[in-house]
Amino acid sequence: MASRGSGTSTVAEPEFLAARRERAAALMQTLELPRFKDRAGWEFTDISELDLSAYATEQVNGNGAAAGSAEPLFVLSDPADPNSLPAGVIVSSIEDAAREHPQLVERHLGTLVSSDDVFVARNDAGFHQGKFVYVPRGVTLEQPISLVTVQTTPGSELHTRTLIVLEEGAQAEVWEQFLSSTDDLDGVFNAVTELVLGSNSHLRYVCGQDLSEKSWIFGTQRAEVGRDASLDWVALGFGSARGRVRMETKLAGDGADARVTGAYASHARQHIDFDTTQEHAAPNTTSDLAFRGVLQGRSTAVWKGNIIVDPGAQKTDAFQESRNLLISKRAHADSIPGLEIQANDVRCTHAAAIAQVDPEQIFYLRAHGLPEPEAKRLVIEGFLAALVERFEEGPVREVLGNALERRLNAILGE
Repeated sequence: MASRGSGTSTVAEPEFLAARRERAAALMQTLELPRFKDRAGWEFTDISELDLSAYATEQVNGNGAAAGSAEPLFVLSDPADPNSLPAGVIVSSIEDAAREHPQLVERHLGTLVSSDDVFVARNDAGFHQGKFVYVPRGVTLEQPISLVTVQTTPGSELHTRTLIVLEEGAQAEVWEQFLSSTDDLDGVFNAVTELVLGSNSHLRYVCGQDLSEKSWIFGTQRAEVGRDASLDWVALGFGSARGRVRMETKLAGDGADARVTGAYASHARQHIDFDTTQEHAAPNTTSDLAFRGVLQGRSTAVWKGNIIVDPGAQKTDAFQESRNLLISKRAHADSIPGLEIQANDVRCTHAAAIAQVDPEQIFYLRAHGLPEPEAKRLVIEGFLAALVERFEEGPVREVLGNALERRLNAILGE
């Protein structure tokens, strides 16, 4: 066992985890920050003003949040009680799980992400009280699990780590949110997420960030979906000033399915960057990705998506779309779909659109007695409704709809 500080105490850490941190700490000294337009994936996001040496590492407590509070992005009406979970289910910190179930954590932690990325390396070396969710074979969680991380210290770099593992036939729903304790907190938020789905399992994972609009965000999130398993992944991007989030889904088993839904709403001078990958590594796999963004002020956004079909992944059925609605003439968006196909019996399609609010729609609604602000709001809500309607009637649709409504209230109130 190695020792690692936790507040005022020191706790023993398994050798495999300590060794992983040491390797990452050494590696990150050799890695440089990506330069604007100098590396694939960073063509649209300039981070040359970021000086990581100016930020001290922030630690979080056992609940995944530093001391303090923040207005939640979403509130679940009936979340699972961590103290009364079915037998075998684990919801804990990664460090606690590594001590109590070392083989389980060692088998999965870091298998889906590469420390050759500077932000992953920094996360490997510095994450504290990472979040671990494990659902054993054949177990279904009837209530959703809620995970929250709050950054509270100005001038800090917070590394948050999430590992979710579902064994064969397991089912779960996990909601995770990243927040800042104040609206003007200047910090760096670095998140790494790994989702491991065993055969015939089903996971709904909702991840939203509503960080301070003076903060940086960097995210590396990757899922691997096994045979006949299904993933329903939702991403909400509302906060931060600048950064980049990668979302990668690998359909690794025959019959695997993934549906990925993303929404962002920006204003002022925010810059949002999502880079998505749908990799089909096995035959008879399906994926459906839809992102929509609403941009106000002088904000900018980029979505870059890639469908990859590996050799032998016949009968792939993949779709991706990105649509942006500009509600200010000074807002700007880029949508860049891509295909890499190495099999000959597949169906892969994509769509992208960027448009201003249609003046004819506004004219029609005003002709029927609506004031212009209400008419504009209806058009925007109709644009986002297509995303919300991807979910069945019930709590999920309601919670996501409420989150989008609150965000629209914030950016349209300028």
